[in-house]
Amino acid sequence: MTDAVDLADLERRMQGALSSLKTEFGGLRTGRASASLVEPITVEAYGSQLPLPQLATVSVPEPRLISIQVWDKGTLIAVEKAIRQSNLGLNPVVDGTNIRLPIPELNEERRTELAKVAQKYAEQARVAIRHVRRDGLDHVKKGADLSEDEQRRLSDQIQKLTDRFVGEVDTMTQTKESEIMQV
Repeated sequence: MTDAVDLADLERRMQGALSSLKTEFGGLRTGRASASLVEPITVEAYGSQLPLPQLATVSVPEPRLISIQVWDKGTLIAVEKAIRQSNLGLNPVVDGTNIRLPIPELNEERRTELAKVAQKYAEQARVAIRHVRRDGLDHVKKGADLSEDEQRRLSDQIQKLTDRFVGEVDTMTQTKESEIMQV
């Protein structure tokens, strides 16, 4: 395996950990309405579990309100039930084929709790990035046709890549925590 392909693969896998973290952070409530808050919700409809965005249009008309326009009136009750069971702490208000989700203000205790959850997600991303680094270093060590200098150079490049992605995780985490803790 050439070092260029190997490094590109490692970078792609580390980017995947970062993308996963971004998705996890999207589901954390910050006291402001965001369509990504309800995207992970699955609804029992048409005999299977479907993601909410496949059954309705999700919009944010106001900073503290999510509006869900259900396409098929027959799925309205199922969508409402799925939102109530999602443990997001939201209380859906049904209005015709619309469901309004007012976003309540977060108290200090809940903000601290969410910041800890964000830290947990960030640590999971760091661990995933370090696993990719370990795999890369293992490939370098197994490369019998590589000189010591080449192995050291590749190991340094892998470490720099790891440091860059861990730095991005830290930056994303600080940004998310400041969003959560804003009063």
